[in-house]
Amino acid sequence: MADKYERMLELLLHADDWVTATELAERLGVTTRSVRSYVAAAKTAAHPLVIVTASTSGYRLNREAYAEFLAAGRGRGTTIETPQARVHHLVRRLTDADAGLDAYALAESLYVSDSTLEADLRKVKALAEESGASLTRRGSTIALAGSEAASRRLLSRLLQSESAQGVLELDAIESEFGVDGLGAFKTELIQALDADGFFINEYGIDAVILHVAIAVERARRELHLPPTATSATSATDAAPINAALHRLIPDHFDIVVTEADVEYLARLLTTRVIAPGAGSEGAPHVDEADLETVRRIVDLVAEEYLVDFRDDAFIARLALHLGNLVTRAREDARSRNPLARSIKSSYPLIFDIAVFIASIVQRERGITVDDDEISYIALHLGSHLERVARREERVTGTIICPSYYDLHAILRRRIERELGADLSIEFVVTRTDVDPRELTSDLVISTIPSPALREGVVVVQPFLTDDDIDAIRQAISRVRRQRRRQRITDELLEYFDAELFFAEPPGDDPESIIRGLGASLVAAGIVDDRYVEGALERERMSSTAFSETLAMPHAMGLSAARTAIALALCPTPVAWGDARVSVVALIAFSPEGRARFQPLFDQFVDVFASRREVGELVRVGDDFASFIGELAQVIERR
Repeated sequence: MADKYERMLELLLHADDWVTATELAERLGVTTRSVRSYVAAAKTAAHPLVIVTASTSGYRLNREAYAEFLAAGRGRGTTIETPQARVHHLVRRLTDADAGLDAYALAESLYVSDSTLEADLRKVKALAEESGASLTRRGSTIALAGSEAASRRLLSRLLQSESAQGVLELDAIESEFGVDGLGAFKTELIQALDADGFFINEYGIDAVILHVAIAVERARRELHLPPTATSATSATDAAPINAALHRLIPDHFDIVVTEADVEYLARLLTTRVIAPGAGSEGAPHVDEADLETVRRIVDLVAEEYLVDFRDDAFIARLALHLGNLVTRAREDARSRNPLARSIKSSYPLIFDIAVFIASIVQRERGITVDDDEISYIALHLGSHLERVARREERVTGTIICPSYYDLHAILRRRIERELGADLSIEFVVTRTDVDPRELTSDLVISTIPSPALREGVVVVQPFLTDDDIDAIRQAISRVRRQRRRQRITDELLEYFDAELFFAEPPGDDPESIIRGLGASLVAAGIVDDRYVEGALERERMSSTAFSETLAMPHAMGLSAARTAIALALCPTPVAWGDARVSVVALIAFSPEGRARFQPLFDQFVDVFASRREVGELVRVGDDFASFIGELAQVIERR
């Protein structure tokens, strides 16, 4: 039950409002009675802290109390009662016991039956094998077999699997390994790397700090990595990294680590955390083969998605990342990304391009690329698009400010200084008798206190106040929402067809539903069987559940005869990856529809983002006409 109530608390943590028992039950795949049991269990575990509030509107998390609950370490508990806590205990005991442990003594010390211990050991065995170690048995003696590096990977994987949303807390790491001062060490390490001209990936550095804590604890027990031949990270191009670690680890932890330990940590830094920046003369060089691969991939992305990433600096950064990604995959050293879920739901098109890139790398390099790594690729893509300003167009505006010395010029300069990135001033009108209805700009910013005769009029003071700036900023947001709503209304509904609508899913799992929806597209002459197989292949790469309510399976190629959407409503939510979805939309894009791919993709996710609205769509939309009517209302309300 502990695992379930922890998942429930995680759902409440990411909710902005009350969540009903029915909604929680759907997302957890249980009954409302079970939800009430989980709430009771959570309250008991956190007592005397009140971490969950209940009302007629549902449940809501008391965030301050929950933070205190986590900080106190009560999530795992001081006693070893839950399966997760027992697995944690067993891993820690086994990594410390060279001679192994007696199974009967373990069961007795944990106050569990032999069968319960066996179930826990199966979980330990799976974790160990993922880390390159193995669990051995000789009679009643259980031992961990494998290298020191495998033991360290196992400890790291254990802690990261228990961290909320992949976010590692330094206090928890210090408590776990008895290593103080990690925060100060991290600060000095970042300063040292920054001084040498490296860019730092803050999303990955705490995972390396975890390995530092593990290395320090193991070194205190005289457990070191074996010496290795000189590698890329021990060569002169990584000298600043090695030097920083050799200096900082003894200074902060009063322990001397071996050259092999330092090389291992330096390798983690170079493959997970740092990238060369201006002045980083000793930074790792980009492999020419990786550069060539990325150039070819970028050309394919431009061809398939009509998104241009052909920029030398971007290609070099992504090629360096690709080399590190391949190294991590071959060493089975996963790099967690706490933003993976939000990137996937907030930027579905960018994430999908990242999946496309990952599929090529996976196939050509013979590795496996998971969602965390795909999300890091998406971060590269998104940051580049941000740099080249591939965002919404700026809103246009006209200023009405009666002439009085240079008051209108002062007003314009202030507005452009504060909002120039979002607002383009087209005209400045200095007359008092202008009719706002005759102005064509998106916004009219007026100093004349008269009734607004059209949408998009903001009345401000001649000398702008902070409230005036906020009012203009909110008006800009409204214009953008209206633009987006109009695009959705004009484009999204265009692709639905009664013959491609299912009030019930044509299957009970992702593969059967994709095949059922695909069959309707094939029957309509929109796609062929290869497109359906391509959608299944894409699904195996990474779940297409882009939100907690919506799955959008699709092939990575745009080969349909015309653009269309086959859609199924799921009155009983269907397990789809780590989500339970109520709407499945198999999207087929034609080559002519490439330019509209990104906006349509993002708009679709935006429309189906609210579980309450999706629930109403599913409830009302028992036929095509009812669904379209309700969808139009949902769009209008947004």
